[in-house]
Amino acid sequence: MAAIPTIKKLDEAVVNRIAAGEVIQRPANALKEMIENSLDAKSTSITVTVKSGGLKLLQIQDNGCGIRKDDMDIVCERFTTSKLTKFEDLSSIATYGFRGEALASISHVAHVTITTRTAQSSCGYKASYSDGKLVSPRPGMSADPKPCAGNKGTQITVEDLFYNVSTRRKALKSPGEEFAKIADVVSKYAIHNSGVAFTLKKQGENMAAVRTASGASILDNIRTIYGTTVARELLEVSCENQRFAFKMHGYISNANYSVKKLQFLLFINHRLVDSSAMRKAIESLYEAYLPKNSHPFVYLSLEISPSNVDVNVHPTKHEVHFLHEDSIIEAIQQTFEEKLLGANSSRTYFTQTLLPGISVTDTSAVTSVEGEKSNGAKVYAHQMVRTDSREQTLHAFLPPKDHPVKSNESNNISQLSSGRKHKAIAMNQNPSSTIINLDEECSASHSVDEDFSEQPAGSKKPRLEERSENARSTSSSGIYREISLTSVLNLQKAIDQSEHKGMKELFEDHKFVGCVNKSLALVQHSTKLYLANITTLSKELFYQIILFKFGNFDFLRLSEPAPVLDLALLALDCEESGWTENDGPKDELATYIVNLLKEKRTMLLDYFSLEIDSEGNLLTLPVLLDGYVPNLNGLPMFVLRLATEVDWDSEEPCFRSFAQECSRFYAFKPDPFQADDNSCEDDNEGIDAAMAKPSSSCHSWQWTVEHVLFPAFRTGLMPPSHFSEDGTLLQIANLPDLYKVFERC
Repeated sequence: MAAIPTIKKLDEAVVNRIAAGEVIQRPANALKEMIENSLDAKSTSITVTVKSGGLKLLQIQDNGCGIRKDDMDIVCERFTTSKLTKFEDLSSIATYGFRGEALASISHVAHVTITTRTAQSSCGYKASYSDGKLVSPRPGMSADPKPCAGNKGTQITVEDLFYNVSTRRKALKSPGEEFAKIADVVSKYAIHNSGVAFTLKKQGENMAAVRTASGASILDNIRTIYGTTVARELLEVSCENQRFAFKMHGYISNANYSVKKLQFLLFINHRLVDSSAMRKAIESLYEAYLPKNSHPFVYLSLEISPSNVDVNVHPTKHEVHFLHEDSIIEAIQQTFEEKLLGANSSRTYFTQTLLPGISVTDTSAVTSVEGEKSNGAKVYAHQMVRTDSREQTLHAFLPPKDHPVKSNESNNISQLSSGRKHKAIAMNQNPSSTIINLDEECSASHSVDEDFSEQPAGSKKPRLEERSENARSTSSSGIYREISLTSVLNLQKAIDQSEHKGMKELFEDHKFVGCVNKSLALVQHSTKLYLANITTLSKELFYQIILFKFGNFDFLRLSEPAPVLDLALLALDCEESGWTENDGPKDELATYIVNLLKEKRTMLLDYFSLEIDSEGNLLTLPVLLDGYVPNLNGLPMFVLRLATEVDWDSEEPCFRSFAQECSRFYAFKPDPFQADDNSCEDDNEGIDAAMAKPSSSCHSWQWTVEHVLFPAFRTGLMPPSHFSEDGTLLQIANLPDLYKVFERC
């Protein structure tokens, strides 16, 4: 008869290693636990470094609150945590961790090193762990945490994962497949935690496998990680139900997008989990919209009352149970269906744009987007350049900080503030509601300002060409006046004569590549790449618009009158004004400016839509370009320079100098907080920076450059010859030359 086995208590090391095998099944599980610890520590930046799929090295660095030195002795022991004190706390748990098993489990199957520093500590501390206990990093050294240099936050280094569990190590996939699972975990947490910057890279490589910015939105992160193809087909969904105490927000793909395997990102109370019931419900719903064996992309964030959720179901916390599961899934499924029914009445198919010159076998089915003829000639490698500006720009590779809106939305602009408590100035960008009929407001009998001593004899029809047509079509008043002033015709003729023909062709056919900074942009023409100065180009554009659209401007009306006296005083307080005591008292100079502009106000209103009332208040500014509003930080200096820099004594110099000063004010200056040559420093007597930023900046300055200014450069700018000499436009690359360089290599 066989002996009856004796029940024995397992050795503690065996118990811990078995438990660790349940929590840490593969490198991706270990990383998930450490990422959640970093998020619990309120980190805003998390960097993960991996070697051999995480088996040789798995390191995570965050900038969270760190670990106190006194806690480092027990931080890797089982059931040590700062997030739970009694069992009842599980009903209201709001953190990822709560059992205190993650680091302990990792230390039982790997060598762990922790380097950490809190904000209150003057230095960091470093310690090594094995089987949950502090160990000496080298023979003969103390196991106590050692002071060291370090940034605020924690770095955990896990080496030789499963070195003592050979069976588990052999059962794992290849390093490449393990890295893919790690990338999947990082990607999902990066998408959900849009306020945290995530970086994942292999050790020794500079290129990151996953990289997101802390300022990017959830949709931006989806675009960065999963690509533009899925991002442009997403529908935003949300619902809330008080009865079942939950609310949901997410993004789901429409019928235009499908993949071979369901891409399902589910977060319940911000915890990455899975739900077979919800997965099945989503799959069954999409069967009516997608071809057979095709699946959607679904990102879902579900917030349920913590008292209704049981998170202590599985050692890996990958599954949770919650009350009213069937009802919640049904409500979510109904929300999805309503969104899909309203968005998928048609299917869209995207095609690849062909390079010009490539032969097409079926010309009836495919046409060139650029409208160029296909002559069947061979296209060589050095001629193959992008020709469709709609494909990509540099901005596609940068996380947008704000979202573009339509240009006809109203924009509140600028508040003037000084010791005199000036009132706020606001402006409406939609000019149609504030158009003043020129013939009603101004006497049409005077063809030239009565202030000029010399009356022009010009009676020729002005050479406005396309600009005349544009002026007719854009004038909201429906009235177009032909200007026959000799002085204006001479200035227009000077612009025509200085035009650079080759550069004109460049601007007409250029492709916008992207912005380098707030004053420089890249454009492509043929096989050449150019660096363009946005500020100089916009200044020249507005100068030409003023002269070719002379007397036919729409109005931008200030919601409250802006006293010219206060504007002049603000400008004189700026160092840029060049005021000295020898110039006389500022109050007297400001009064002189007011009187001068009041004297010229009839002409300013008639020709330039710049209205000043009899009391010396500025009421309107001209609309020079639809969808564009100048930065009003430069308004005080503009008023000052109108009085000091414009030649008011003779007609042609007056119009020329006025156009120069006006274009100087309107020139592209996107950052209202940055002091430059055209703006005043904010020192309690200048433009209030918090209120001066126009709401049109919701477009983002890059959007304004790409969608407002450069289209205007393409159709309306006559580039002068000096642009090719003064650095306004610089050629920085030529594909054939680059091809020769690489050919020699």
